[in-house]
Amino acid sequence: MKLLESMGQSGHEQLAVYSDPEVGLKAIIAIHDTTLGPACGGTRIWPYETEEAAIIDALRLSRAMTYKSATADLPLGGGKAVIIADSHTQKTEALLRAFGRFVDTLGGRYLTTTDVGSTGHDLEYIRQETRYVVGLPTSAGGSGDTSIMTGLGVYMGIKACAKEVWGSDSLTGKKIAMQGFGKVAFNSAHHLLKEGAHLVATDVFPETLDRAKSMGIAVVEPKQIYDVECDIFSPNALGGVINPDTIPRLTCRIVAGGANNQLLSAADGEELHRRGILYAPDYVINAGGIINVEAEIGTPYSPERAREKTERIYDIMGRVIEVSKREEIPTAQAADHIAEERMASVRRIRGIYRGR
Repeated sequence: MKLLESMGQSGHEQLAVYSDPEVGLKAIIAIHDTTLGPACGGTRIWPYETEEAAIIDALRLSRAMTYKSATADLPLGGGKAVIIADSHTQKTEALLRAFGRFVDTLGGRYLTTTDVGSTGHDLEYIRQETRYVVGLPTSAGGSGDTSIMTGLGVYMGIKACAKEVWGSDSLTGKKIAMQGFGKVAFNSAHHLLKEGAHLVATDVFPETLDRAKSMGIAVVEPKQIYDVECDIFSPNALGGVINPDTIPRLTCRIVAGGANNQLLSAADGEELHRRGILYAPDYVINAGGIINVEAEIGTPYSPERAREKTERIYDIMGRVIEVSKREEIPTAQAADHIAEERMASVRRIRGIYRGR
């Protein structure tokens, strides 16, 4: 791959790699943009088939974090770390502490937190080697489980979309198909059920579906979820599920969920727009997690402050819809424009000060 050319085109600032054969550590940290503040993003532990696949994932995810923090009005840039390992069989204290030393070499340009394959307990090991860690368990003085605020943010984003489509943000009686029922969907579901929405869920793990059933939620097989007659389709699992194969099967008016990278390509966002399906850009409404960890940076963590900032996702989503309508562009593009304009304005201000 033409690495430096690719990084230049996507606006990435830095790619750092680290190896410690003694503990089996192979790690990559991608820093996309630090215009608004230090890069922040999770540490993904995954047995990538190739090093190139790991690099591509880190670059892609770090860019998404830049846009997520920018639209959420946070003083953070975008970064991501990946460790090439099986989190079930290869994750050890020694490996995690070696990774912590890697993070520390960046001197605060990158703040790490949890992601796929890593836990709050893992962060405690990393924290022993570096102070550039956020999202620690509450018992360790951190903000704890990020899925609680992420679920709340998804719920607020759905309500903002409902306001646009039906003239009211009430979800009473609305049928919502949830593709994936992990921790984020579980937390969103509590809010949705409390408001009187009707939920249908699917997941690849039987025990997860059992949890949905225990909440009174109807369940279907994974392949059937796209054909469920519903008002809102909510992707909460893997990326790329909104694509040319699935879009024709959707009967909903809104697509809004907690999964990252829901659109397989930008063209899929354009197709939803053409069909009159309102799409809530994933990085806009699933920003509750990064909002939650940002609330512990520099000051003692306040759950009240984190919740208040997460609830602002309702207004942010409303602004995305407003820009989409005014400029006659898909909501995914509108969200990008908002993020890019914020970063550009900060760069202009910095240029003025440097000029003085």
